[in-house]
Amino acid sequence: MDEARKNQHATFTLSRIYPASPARVFRAFANPAAKRRWFGGPEEWSTGPYVLDFRIGGREQLSGGPKGGTVHRFDALYHDIVEASRIIYSYDLYLDEKRISVSLTTIELTPTSSGGTVMTFTEQGVYLDGYDDAGQREEGTGQMLDKLGTTLTAEEAA
Repeated sequence: MDEARKNQHATFTLSRIYPASPARVFRAFANPAAKRRWFGGPEEWSTGPYVLDFRIGGREQLSGGPKGGTVHRFDALYHDIVEASRIIYSYDLYLDEKRISVSLTTIELTPTSSGGTVMTFTEQGVYLDGYDDAGQREEGTGQMLDKLGTTLTAEEAA
């Protein structure tokens, strides 16, 4: 194996409690306008076209990055969707045209007794050639899930 070629396999699980029903949290993933409010890179990044075909066998694609900098591209395929309960998809992440990881993600939504949702997000990934690692991905995913929580809370208040 070429020494430049390295594979790091890792799994992480993040949990969040949201003040919204499982149906509302599910819609935040299923509705393109709702998902764009919380999913993606920092606000100052430029973004390319966004595609969300939220169905089993459907694809999701998003690209963006710092103006004039490296383009980050997310390319996902949905494998299983159970309304307000479970979402399973795989995705490749690219920097420009270089694939840096391949992941399988499972999202589980469980109602709480107070009408909220416990979301359990599990990612199994292989991080390629040292361009990314599980720690960076877990941190970025956690920030994204926190942004989802902020969005759901703001919608609830409105």
